[in-house]
Amino acid sequence: MATLSHAEIKMIKSLSSKKFRDEFGLFAVEGEKMVAEALRSSFRVERVISRDEVGETVMARISSLATPPPVLALLHRPDDLFAERIPRPEKGLYLALDSIRDPGNLGTILRIADWFGLRGVFASPDTVDVFNPKVVQSTMGAIFRVPFHYTDIPACCRAFREAGGVAYGTFLDGKNLYGMPLACGQDSPVLLITGNESEGISPAVAAEVTERLTIPPFPAGGSGSESLNAAVATAVAVAEFRRRLLSDPL
Repeated sequence: MATLSHAEIKMIKSLSSKKFRDEFGLFAVEGEKMVAEALRSSFRVERVISRDEVGETVMARISSLATPPPVLALLHRPDDLFAERIPRPEKGLYLALDSIRDPGNLGTILRIADWFGLRGVFASPDTVDVFNPKVVQSTMGAIFRVPFHYTDIPACCRAFREAGGVAYGTFLDGKNLYGMPLACGQDSPVLLITGNESEGISPAVAAEVTERLTIPPFPAGGSGSESLNAAVATAVAVAEFRRRLLSDPL
């Protein structure tokens, strides 16, 4: 049976902290499905560790899950995770995330982007770390399929406009998403922005938005919840953009 040294165990456990993920440039992926997804991806794999090799006790020490998985892999972070400026965007639908802080929301949003075939996701530098273990697990493999970059979101909006595209933002006081024409990405790049869970889209990003959208409650003027969860709002909005293209898919 293979063994891990005390130093190796300590290093792997430390990857639950962003400080050490940044220091080592590594993150962990757990479970057979996720590791299989990682091995098929373009991510560089540092090491694969199986429970059969190291034993149940060691796997329990290095795992972040309540039940130790059969396998765990250490992967290198992509070199282009942080983009000072984005290349001229091509046609298609993209997401931008303005200060999303909840790991579950970010993971779910990446699954949404994967399901609906979005071209990529951009996030503000203060958005939660995409390699946080809770984010990684909640993506269910989407993290390996959806291009993701941290960048300046106001500059990102300007890049889309300069490329002949549109930057839509979701607001409580925007225009009815269902009642207005939408550019959906078939002819130009389209950016859809989701804001922070409690504060919404920041003033700096709002100033760069081409059109403000809202998802209306039902019935209109109803006294229900104050707002939608960020990931839920993203799913509803993206689904509407894609619905418009059902007869003319990208």
